Amino acid sequence: MSLTLKPKSGTTPRTAKRPLAASPGTFLIWGSMAVFLLLLLGVVSSVVVNSFAKEWFDTWLPSGYTPAWYADAWKEYDLGQVIGTTLTVSIAVVGISVLIGAPASYVLARRSFPGKNILMLVFLLPIMMPPITYGIPLATLLTYYHLAPGLTGVILANLVPSIPFVILTMTPFIEQINPSIESAARMCGANMLRLFTRILAPLLVPGILAAAVLVLVRTVGMFELTFLTSDSTSDTLVVALFTAMTGAGIRAQQSVDAMAVVYMLMMMVLLVVALRFVNPTQLVSQVREETD
Repeated sequence: MSLTLKPKSGTTPRTAKRPLAASPGTFLIWGSMAVFLLLLLGVVSSVVVNSFAKEWFDTWLPSGYTPAWYADAWKEYDLGQVIGTTLTVSIAVVGISVLIGAPASYVLARRSFPGKNILMLVFLLPIMMPPITYGIPLATLLTYYHLAPGLTGVILANLVPSIPFVILTMTPFIEQINPSIESAARMCGANMLRLFTRILAPLLVPGILAAAVLVLVRTVGMFELTFLTSDSTSDTLVVALFTAMTGAGIRAQQSVDAMAVVYMLMMMVLLVVALRFVNPTQLVSQVREETD
């Protein structure tokens, strides 16, 4: 006597999973990614290795290693002053951008007025356009009013794309706050200043941090506007690196690579900090919701 098991009602018999056959397109995509990562790793590793190399000409690896090139680069290019200038410019740009951009974001998020879409388009222009296209006339204007070259000109030039960046980043955060909270605060007698500092500011801490960190990373890596408005006493790290590579005179390539490694480490630290506060997927979804 043989027994046969029938599947219960509402269920379907399980089928064995078939291994997924990789298509030629999948191989092409993964192969292209692997080639890109290998090339990127090769370029970065060659710079790092050369920054420690004593001599490296026609061999796979240097004949010896030494960290002395970092001390030479620190002394020759005055990296202490350059890094200090970079941090000064970045902190000033972040602070001013948040102080101006946060109230402007609130107005754009809560008020409707004629020409609002045109104003948003104007804010997008410095972000979408290459900085060199408006950097030259901007540098000419700042030089005419004796604000450039110098630290003041570098800060003012970097504010042009940074303030719109803060506005576009913080506007979705403000729109997520329920307006009834503001109405209740006004009913309790809060004026606009107290409403913004006591109620909205604590709620906007994630948005403020996101905008500040992104502007910080953008300012440290901004080359065109800084190069056009700086002098020898107000060069940031990226401009000093470019000057070391293209300036007149004979320089040891290992010293230049050592400065490049310092710049890479600074940017990596800033990007790691930025990703701690900013989720790119959430920002994209917020922008998509606004456009829909």
